[in-house]
Amino acid sequence: MKTVVLILIVAAAQLARTSPKVDIVSVAGCLKESAPNDWRVVNATDPAPSTANAPAPKDIPATPPIGKNEFKLIGVSEFNLPQHKDHAVLVKGLHIKATPLSRLNITSVTTIAPSCPAAK
Repeated sequence: MKTVVLILIVAAAQLARTSPKVDIVSVAGCLKESAPNDWRVVNATDPAPSTANAPAPKDIPATPPIGKNEFKLIGVSEFNLPQHKDHAVLVKGLHIKATPLSRLNITSVTTIAPSCPAAK
């Protein structure tokens, strides 16, 4: 029995060392539905470290920033994204880095403005 417990402890420690870290970030950009139920944030800012909670009012930009990134949104069924479609938004979530398109497993979506600014 002690051997089994020791093996499990060692295996858990090895898994913890090899598991990639997934950061919680926030990005601001334009919410688009590129195909049915395929949601993206386009013209998005670079990911900034954050918490999973909805932003405090002081953390919501007064004017929508414009970036050069695009993120595919996952975990969207819990959110009413159609009400934010084509709005400038602040999205928080788990940043899953991938090529060619990184993903955000979203934890909050907040409208910054009812329309998206023109891309640079």
